[in-house]
Amino acid sequence: MPMLGEVMEEGRIVAWRKHVGDRVEKGETIMEVEMDKATMEVESSVSGVVKSILVSEGETVPVNTPLALIE
Repeated sequence: MPMLGEVMEEGRIVAWRKHVGDRVEKGETIMEVEMDKATMEVESSVSGVVKSILVSEGETVPVNTPLALIE
């Protein structure tokens, strides 16, 4: 879970825009995350293929939790 705000401690996955087997490019929106009062689109920091999604939609996890594996 990326830190999307200065005081963010956790976030909830609202929706995955990419799924296992999908190609993703660096800078492309991969998911939407809900923080305290806002929902934000999150861009991929790498290019590759989504191999595994580790956190399901609707789950809330702390900052720095791995969310997906991109190879």
